[in-house]
Amino acid sequence: MRDLGVGFRYLLKGQRWVARHGKQYGFGLLPGLITLVLYVAALLVLGLWGADFVGWATPFADDWSSPWLGLFRGLLTALLFALGLLLSVITFTAVTLLIGQPFYESLSEKVDRDVSPDGTAPESDLPLWRELWISGRDSLRIVVRALLWAVLLFALGFVPFLGQTVVPVIGFMVTGFFLTEELAAVALQRRGVELRARLALLRGRKTLVWGFGTPLGLAFLVPFVAVFLMPGAVAGATLMARDLLGEETREDGGAETPETPSRPSPSIGRNGH
Repeated sequence: MRDLGVGFRYLLKGQRWVARHGKQYGFGLLPGLITLVLYVAALLVLGLWGADFVGWATPFADDWSSPWLGLFRGLLTALLFALGLLLSVITFTAVTLLIGQPFYESLSEKVDRDVSPDGTAPESDLPLWRELWISGRDSLRIVVRALLWAVLLFALGFVPFLGQTVVPVIGFMVTGFFLTEELAAVALQRRGVELRARLALLRGRKTLVWGFGTPLGLAFLVPFVAVFLMPGAVAGATLMARDLLGEETREDGGAETPETPSRPSPSIGRNGH
């Protein structure tokens, strides 16, 4: 359980790091702002024409008497918007990271150099187009996994009592895990750690991951907050990635690491072993 607190401290330390590096923070805001505009537009479309879509998709209910027709389609419209909102939270990080790949790569490298004992950072030997392809491919795989969980939890939400108590908690934990994977991928992909190996690495420290990602997922529910937290979240995930891989971190660096013993991990390359 101690890892829950350690994960949360990484999140806070990442925010403090970008607060001390204003230029990096400013650059890191741009991808989030672009993504926010796109998502707000999509949710507005869903809000304005969601009822029309539900009416088109349920022609079998046209002859239902009042008030059942209105209640049925009103419930479906509300559920459709809620599902769209949930998916926007789940996919926001993936889309923002894809749009801002060069920004966040640079930010993550600077964090590594700042806290590395020798002042160096792992660098990818792949061209930018290849990195974007890998990032987009892996993000799509994560989004598919997240969507499967979202559909399952959405269905379980109709179960009395469990749907109103246990399911939301599980939903935030799942969201936190996938958010952390997407954010840590910036640093881990640069080190040649492939998706399957990244997932195995994170599953080995689930409580650490939940401590980092679950509060972040809750914060992302507040409008506009995700945009301002993203740069610090990338910085914090970079620090956490160093811990997961057992890399030494300077405690007097620009972003200190929590006082927890590093756990050595096996060497993981691009082939996942």
